[in-house]
Amino acid sequence: MIIESAPRFLTWEDVDPARHPFDGASAPEAVRSLGPARRVPVRPDVPFADPAMSAWNREKGGPWADAVSHALAEHYGRWAVGWRWAHDEGDFDGGPVGSWCCPQDSITTPQETLSRVVAALCEWRAWLESLAGWFEAYPLDLADVEDQRILWERAARNLILQVTDRTGCGSGWYGHCSQVLTWFLSRWGVAPDLAQELVDEAIGGRFESWTGPDPVLVEDVAERLALSLRPDDGARPAGPAPDHLERWLAVRESVPWREAPDSGDGPVTPSRDGAAQDIRTFDGAVDAARAQGLLAALELLRADAARGARLDFELLRRWQQHVLGTPQPPPFRTLPAFAKHGRERYGIGPGTRARLDACLAQSGQDPESPLPLTARAARAHLDVCFFHPFDDGNARSAFLALVFVLAREGVALDGVGLLRRVTFRADEPQDALILTRYIDTCLTQTRRNAAP
Repeated sequence: MIIESAPRFLTWEDVDPARHPFDGASAPEAVRSLGPARRVPVRPDVPFADPAMSAWNREKGGPWADAVSHALAEHYGRWAVGWRWAHDEGDFDGGPVGSWCCPQDSITTPQETLSRVVAALCEWRAWLESLAGWFEAYPLDLADVEDQRILWERAARNLILQVTDRTGCGSGWYGHCSQVLTWFLSRWGVAPDLAQELVDEAIGGRFESWTGPDPVLVEDVAERLALSLRPDDGARPAGPAPDHLERWLAVRESVPWREAPDSGDGPVTPSRDGAAQDIRTFDGAVDAARAQGLLAALELLRADAARGARLDFELLRRWQQHVLGTPQPPPFRTLPAFAKHGRERYGIGPGTRARLDACLAQSGQDPESPLPLTARAARAHLDVCFFHPFDDGNARSAFLALVFVLAREGVALDGVGLLRRVTFRADEPQDALILTRYIDTCLTQTRRNAAP
């Protein structure tokens, strides 16, 4: 599971300044040219503790900030989502950025708000460049680790101190500290997954929020990390590229779908249209045409749901024509597809479309093999994600499929942000169950809000 706007999921490959050019002098113009810059929301003139402020943040401020992250990532690369990683308890806990806090605090006038976005982006970039400089100050080689352990240890100690100074050791600061150490090991050849494991073992849960580590603890963590390294800890030679569609189909059969939570049967009419609201606030901030297309697709899918239509690729492509604004319904892709910045690859064969239709057909009720609605909606969403049927817009198509499965049984949600800003891995069974729980959480809250 990856929260798309959360910087704690960034890898060194994602953020390495050498891979991602950036011109700070042109940043103000670039930021102001993005769609969200033309739609800065107006913050209500109420105290921070007022429920109206929380509602504004949930419905307008937060989605707008997410839209800024999306637009910046599209323009500069995914590294840019770190612009919101504020100190202490901002949008994300324990980050190195002081120019931004959160929508409630940082959104004021449009001009001032956009200046803060620019400052935060440049501050985050400067931090990444400084980290790259510190990494390069210790040109290390795993093959010589036995002779270089003192250098690995010294580098780790210095990086911990840099992070403590930069974050101020506020709430959750240790998350970024762990990430920086993992980035450092990755930079010098340690396999990323192993790097994370070694860092976690060295820290051992001993760093705490609002508390700076004493020198003895810092030395111990650095020493443990250096002693844990082995010459063969480097990234293994790449084998044949895996087919993550096939991995998903194997995982799909192993997920205990019947264990998915079920908040109750029966239609649900929400107090507000959460899907339409999120499209207007998030997608509308990214691009007005994008939002118009999604809203048109949403209207069409609800008409299809009302008539009890069967979910298949033909239905998806009718909606996708509106999503992408194409003259005709788009065809099924003809080449392998990639997602998650190339980390997942989905194969293609003569029977791929038929296999998708067979999977989507299982989204309906089956008296002989009943499954909770949350499981069927989640599975349809993930089927579209990992079959990746279109050349573009597959995340939006997967979201529409989820909404359709619910709507066909008379269920709508009053909030969907939790479902739209998260991506899932094709080969992780627990991710599928996490999505069912997210749907159930949204459904439970909708039922509660709709109760008289």
